[in-house]
Amino acid sequence: FQVKFFYLCQLAYWLHALPELYFQKVRKEEIPRQLRCIALYLVHIAGAYLLNLTRLGLILLLLQYLAEFFFHMARLVCFTDENNEKLFNVWAVVFVVTRLFTLTLYILVIGFGLPRVENQALDPERGNFFSFLFNNILFRMSVLLLVCLFQASVMWRFIHFQLRRWREYWNEQSSRKRAAAGTKQQAKPLKRDSGYHENGVVKAENGTSPRTKKLKSP
Repeated sequence: FQVKFFYLCQLAYWLHALPELYFQKVRKEEIPRQLRCIALYLVHIAGAYLLNLTRLGLILLLLQYLAEFFFHMARLVCFTDENNEKLFNVWAVVFVVTRLFTLTLYILVIGFGLPRVENQALDPERGNFFSFLFNNILFRMSVLLLVCLFQASVMWRFIHFQLRRWREYWNEQSSRKRAAAGTKQQAKPLKRDSGYHENGVVKAENGTSPRTKKLKSP
């Protein structure tokens, strides 16, 4: 019951995210990305629930939410201090590890674990509605191929995002160095006038004023 209730709560949460896009007044350019994210969560959660892969789904959701936890914590820290990007580096490491662990788990379960299940027939009483499909090797290989392609696309976008982020960071650092070097060149020492100043008037070395006085007419 607890596992079933958890999956129903997850499906309800991601379904209620659809009308939230309207009530939160999300920008139009952000709507396709949000819809794609919601659809992927719904497909994976509903697939794990219908295919009776609830234990596998629980582990994968735990890994996914762990990576998202570090990502949102890094964003919160970045809002307070823009120069603090340590948690983003931690999130990058956790993201790569979770992707590799997810792909390994998929291969072990779908490729080697499911063919050894004793009950491969359709059994609604035990919840085996679609598990018999994994008895077919072509279906298993197709699912594994889709999983590998999906994980490869996710990693490609992640690597592209990290490379763009590092490129922007180094460009910003180089621009700061050029700006600092330019300010140092502009700050040249001013030439001091000969003589000394007295009451705001430049005096010559012998104490006389450098300006010639006009003679008054008698």
